[in-house]
Amino acid sequence: MPVISPWRLCVAPMMDWTDRHCRYFHRLLTRRALLYTEMVTTGALLHGDVPRHLQHSAQEHPLALQLGGSDPADLAASARLGAQWGYQEINLNCGCPSERVQRGAFGVCLMAEPNLVADCVRAMVQSCELPVTVKHRIGIDHHESYGFVCDFVGAVAQAGCRTFIVHARNAWLKGLSPKENREVPPLRYEVVFRLKRDFPDLTIVLNGGLSDSDKVHAALGQVDGVMVGREAYHNPYWLAQWDADFFGHVADQSLTRDEVEEQMVDYMAQQFVQHQTPWYAIARHMLGLRHGQPGARHWRRVWSDHTLKHEPPQRVMQIARETL
Repeated sequence: MPVISPWRLCVAPMMDWTDRHCRYFHRLLTRRALLYTEMVTTGALLHGDVPRHLQHSAQEHPLALQLGGSDPADLAASARLGAQWGYQEINLNCGCPSERVQRGAFGVCLMAEPNLVADCVRAMVQSCELPVTVKHRIGIDHHESYGFVCDFVGAVAQAGCRTFIVHARNAWLKGLSPKENREVPPLRYEVVFRLKRDFPDLTIVLNGGLSDSDKVHAALGQVDGVMVGREAYHNPYWLAQWDADFFGHVADQSLTRDEVEEQMVDYMAQQFVQHQTPWYAIARHMLGLRHGQPGARHWRRVWSDHTLKHEPPQRVMQIARETL
């Protein structure tokens, strides 16, 4: 049996989306895919509420922590915290183009400073025993030469990074919102495939625009892994096929949509008792569960209805299922 890469299939880190409730939901659907946290900045960890940012449940594993920052010492300290809190990987964000990230001079801005990124990676590698990975773009603005991303990967690899997750688009720092930066710059998968050919000993993971199993299978013929973002969030029941389709793991029968919803309702009730978390803060992550199914619009509308926020989640589920 060939060894399957831990990065064979991943759910992307997505700000405001992949919190611990979302990850619990995704883990009900796939046991094998690698999950990522939202980006957590070094400032939030070193000067803020560490448990709020790093707390998670054992059920979420395998799980990686994504960090945002550009100071090697701060990133090293944050990586140590990630290891102490039980994460299995530390990922450095070199791909986010938001204005907040640009003002902090990290995220995709770091691609213009490969030597600094190398220093950051080296500091993190020395601070903990976890794999340190980097998520980045293929270029910045209208600079589309392959040499730019090739030199970046080469410099950072020498510092000890062995896994690169590559969003196959440039980031345009001016004139586009983060949402537009995920859609407007053209996808250029061939650049990522070339990186794998030029760095055969590195793990190269493709991210961007992979929205169905055929695309994923095609990509896995060229790279070591695939990371899926928006499609995993908006059409989450696709994840229920992943363990069988991409890992050959059919021992556990995947849950039906009804069973997933029922387990999420149990989780909502538990989170309210333990943390006073309202059910709607959790339910928002599962609104795509019945994507494409009869009655899905009514079902989504009920689970989004804040006039029901004082009802227990079991009652909300009953109302939501009335037209299914």
